Amino acid sequence: MYGCSLYLFFLLIGMEYLDARRKPYNVGKVIFGLVLIALCVFVLKQSPGFGDNSVFSRREPGVTHVLVTGGAGYIGSHAALRLLKDNYRVTIVDNLSRGNMGAVKVLQELFPQPGRLQFIFADLGDQKSVNKIFAENAFDAVMHFAAVAYVGESTMEPLRYYHNITSNTLLVLEAMAFHGVKTLIYSSTCATYGEPEKMPITEATPQFPINPYGKAKKMAEDIILDFSKRTDMAVMILRYFNVIGSDPEGRLGEAPRPELREHGRISGACFDAALGVISGLKVKGTDYPTADGTCIRDYIDVTDLVDAHVKAFNKAEPGKVGIYNVGTGRGRSVKEFVDACKKATGIDIKIEYLNRRPGDYAEVYSDPTKINKELNWTAQYTDLKESLSIAWRWQKSHPHGYGANQI
Repeated sequence: MYGCSLYLFFLLIGMEYLDARRKPYNVGKVIFGLVLIALCVFVLKQSPGFGDNSVFSRREPGVTHVLVTGGAGYIGSHAALRLLKDNYRVTIVDNLSRGNMGAVKVLQELFPQPGRLQFIFADLGDQKSVNKIFAENAFDAVMHFAAVAYVGESTMEPLRYYHNITSNTLLVLEAMAFHGVKTLIYSSTCATYGEPEKMPITEATPQFPINPYGKAKKMAEDIILDFSKRTDMAVMILRYFNVIGSDPEGRLGEAPRPELREHGRISGACFDAALGVISGLKVKGTDYPTADGTCIRDYIDVTDLVDAHVKAFNKAEPGKVGIYNVGTGRGRSVKEFVDACKKATGIDIKIEYLNRRPGDYAEVYSDPTKINKELNWTAQYTDLKESLSIAWRWQKSHPHGYGANQI
């Protein structure tokens, strides 16, 4: 609209100018018109979203602008919520292949004030888009969550995982370097360790990933670490264990797409079985060398995980790299988890036992000593039934995820 009006205005003034060449007494009109043009351009530049004048494109004293990649996803949306509550300026970039626009809309409704939150639909695999985003926004830091993240799916589509995780991280890192963004909080995984000989897992445990998901994440870590040796970038790498739970106030939850349910988290499968979306829960693997034959995992509540990100961000130092396991330090078997889920939902979920899932491992749990000591972080939501009860409340009130805003 502005462009069309301005075009017509220039056309009229041009006609006046040509007429003025024939009529000298019209020079005053031309001068007046030029003044109006200057005024019009000034007003346009002050309007929201014009050129580089967007609040997101400039730095302001006391305001920290964080790019949250994958911020429409389960973990990313919870992280964006925490950052917004803590008065950070947030830009979410997501291609919505795994994330939910509904989560973004919830955040937009909670924080409608100008300059608080913006959403950019983009694919981090598109180098031009990534560079454009960094060129047009003044980021102080990046929290990089965006990634496909299912172990089973990674064994079936390995190339997709290497491209989405490793290549996309490289593009983000290159854009950060070129545009002078100096802080990176990287979302990694305990899958980079593979199946260690000793438990619990410390940050010094050798990394021998056994599936494409873990391998792709380790490659991304290696790229970041190699680059960090030649730069003053502040880097924090957080290796997650198994994430569960949801926002305690019921604003956000986990809503995977229906076609991805078979690859999703066990909590989602438990809730689907409790809601009757699926006939029962399929437990894959009962012959592992564990006490009850099922896998043992370290289940970390998403609220605690997000808190670890904020503490890592606050402790990030230029020229230094911090690597931390984010877990409770306690392993729980799948059977224990299912029992807790039955209690949280109040439903006697039907269980079907199947063969092992490709690329899985028997036992994984963390030693959180380092993150406890260096970041003063300790998991608070350690009651499995409580975390599942909170998540179940959201699931019951959102049986179809974010509904019309799911995509």
